[in-house]
Amino acid sequence: QVQLMESGGGLVQPGGSLRLSCAASGFTFTDYAMTWLRQAPGKGLEWVSDTNSDGDTTAYADSVKGRFTISRDNAKNTLYLQMDSLKPEDTAIYYCARYGEVALRGQGTQVTVSS
Repeated sequence: QVQLMESGGGLVQPGGSLRLSCAASGFTFTDYAMTWLRQAPGKGLEWVSDTNSDGDTTAYADSVKGRFTISRDNAKNTLYLQMDSLKPEDTAIYYCARYGEVALRGQGTQVTVSS
């Protein structure tokens, strides 16, 4: 079955960086565009970024554009999110999912940006 496992979250100071990973299994990774989403405390699910199956086309929410970079290593079945210049408002649980299938997202990884 489809399995997505996020990792790499943690506590970081404002202005810092984190790199999230999403290990995919149970499906042919190269057949799917992938998505990062997040959910801040007390708020709904928010789209963060997408990449196509080859990783050569990307899209970002305005709130993260210029600070976050999505990428993928199809040889390793892994999706990444490099997050730089982090802000307190980036605090959230971050999830990966197949494009258009957010209900099948992983368990998430917590990112906390605080001094």
